[in-house]
Amino acid sequence: MANLMTGKRGLVMGVANDRSIAWGIARALHAEGAELAFSYQGEAFGKRVEPLAASLGSDLLVDADVMDDASMDACFATLKDRWGTLDFVVHAIAYSDKTELTGRFINTTRDNFRNSLTISCYSFIDVAKRASELMPEGGSLITLTYQGSNRVTPFYNVMGVAKAALESSVRYLANDLGPQQIRVNAISPGPMKTLAGAAIGGARKTFKTTEANAPLRANATLEAIGGTAVYLCSEYGACTTGEIVIVDGGYHVLGMQQPENM
Repeated sequence: MANLMTGKRGLVMGVANDRSIAWGIARALHAEGAELAFSYQGEAFGKRVEPLAASLGSDLLVDADVMDDASMDACFATLKDRWGTLDFVVHAIAYSDKTELTGRFINTTRDNFRNSLTISCYSFIDVAKRASELMPEGGSLITLTYQGSNRVTPFYNVMGVAKAALESSVRYLANDLGPQQIRVNAISPGPMKTLAGAAIGGARKTFKTTEANAPLRANATLEAIGGTAVYLCSEYGACTTGEIVIVDGGYHVLGMQQPENM
């Protein structure tokens, strides 16, 4: 088709490398004609993102630290100066101390709880507020979650709580921003071989278990997740808001393992 997103401009936040879910989404949006800006945090990530952005014809990169209001002010001021308006934002930002993504949830520290919830959840609320001011004719906001938000997943720990808060925020933001024709949704992929996913204890076993037991006998691909994002950002998603769209090969419907794996 290559034209579902023609004439639309948006910010992609959270690309770490070419295996990032955010990168798969960026490629899909670009393939459909979208013009993209990218945010990164710090020089090291900037060096990784710059060649990826350039491969999609983007030279609009902004340093954005979601824990720093001045940095966020500067990020969205840059977008306003360059484009004036936004049509969509992809928020793929989450964090927890990886030493607390092993062992028991009960050992979560106060500092890591606060940081995890602030970066993984509040940052989306903050981004939504800022982005909505640049969407006078409506738009689409997307974040990423995982089923550890509502089902206990080994070692996901405080990130499960953060994602549960994020999913609730999606619903409240959808209600707040609906009158402005701004849609707010989350995509919930199954386990992915990403830099973020690798930080979680037992990541390889989780990936293999999901692949072996999902009804489709496959984990999600970057292409499938990217296509879902295109739907949510395009006019085809005009009446979809407040949703958690699951892209996991059907694993979430299971009550137990497949017979051959029991």
